[in-house]
Amino acid sequence: MMFRKMIKEKKDWHAYMNRVKKLPEDYQMVYKECRKYFFKVLSVETFQMAECLQEILDLFEEGSTNGKAVLDITGKDIAAFCDGLIESQKY
Repeated sequence: MMFRKMIKEKKDWHAYMNRVKKLPEDYQMVYKECRKYFFKVLSVETFQMAECLQEILDLFEEGSTNGKAVLDITGKDIAAFCDGLIESQKY
């Protein structure tokens, strides 16, 4: 059972990263900066990080589809944007 779970998680991760790769280049750059920021400020194993990254991807996909510039979504202060997502995930 553990092996199947690992395979599913790996497939899910690859599918997720394929979605990231489909974003415009500027969106991908900002996504990577957000991910790096989360690795610095959150515990690597937290569920919160996964939720924040998923929320960013959803926002970025919607924004790129609607022709928005990535900084119109995040603002110029990427760290502040990330901090806001972290705060919104707290229960």
